[in-house]
This record gives sequence, C-alpha cells and structure tokens, in this order.
Amino acid sequence: MLWLLVVGWLVACGRKEPAATSNTVDRRKEYIRKIPGENEPVPEEVVSRGEVLIAYSDCYDCHREEKKSKGPAFSDIAERYPIQPAYRDLLARKIISGGFGSWGNPVMSPHPDVSMEDAQTMVYYILSLKYRPVH
Repeated sequence: MLWLLVVGWLVACGRKEPAATSNTVDRRKEYIRKIPGENEPVPEEVVSRGEVLIAYSDCYDCHREEKKSKGPAFSDIAERYPIQPAYRDLLARKIISGGFGSWGNPVMSPHPDVSMEDAQTMVYYILSLKYRPVH
C-alpha cells in the first residue's frame, strides 16, 4: 500500500506543466486586438520627455510597463496601437478625459490638469515601448 503512494507521488512530481496552449494565445490576441498600420518615427528627445512626464504623474498607480495591473501594461498598449498622429491624439484625449471599455472592465480616471501637448508626449513614450527590448 505504501509503495502505491510512493509511485503515485513520483509520477505526480515528474509531470511538467503544459506549454502555453493556443487558447492562451487566442485570449492574449483578443485582449490586445492589434490595429494594423505603419509606425511613424518619434524623436528620442520626445520619448525621453514622455518618460519623465509619466514618472512624475500617477500613471504607475494603475499601469506597469510589462505586466497588466489595474490597467493594461504600457507594452500591451504599444502593441495594440500604431504610432500615428490619429492614435496619439485619441490616447492623449483618453488620458485627459478618462475612459473605460477599451481593455475590459478597468476605468481610467480623468487627468484634466494634463495639457494636450504633455499627454501626446506621454503617449509617444508609451507607444515607443514596442521598440524596447523585453526584460
């Protein structure tokens, strides 16, 4: 009887976790819902200024660069949207006005004290993360 327990334990311990299934990949793809489009270049000084603006804001209360938190990861936002003026302006308005529904249930608080120019610069930083190496 004891040997059955030992054999069962050895078999259970020898199992490996299954690799990510296509179902996991499909859910991630649906979560991102990538928008096709060409990326326009962004000057490095704009990206650097956007990084500073985000560091001094409350963005990190709800977002992280690589992992979903209360809100989507900045890298997921960068993966979804191409770097184009129309999406820069759309996302800048979302920063200022707030919103919900684009990433499921989280609600983004409005930031009415952020200027349109600063919000656009922050968006450029976020979208530039598509070119940063993953840590």
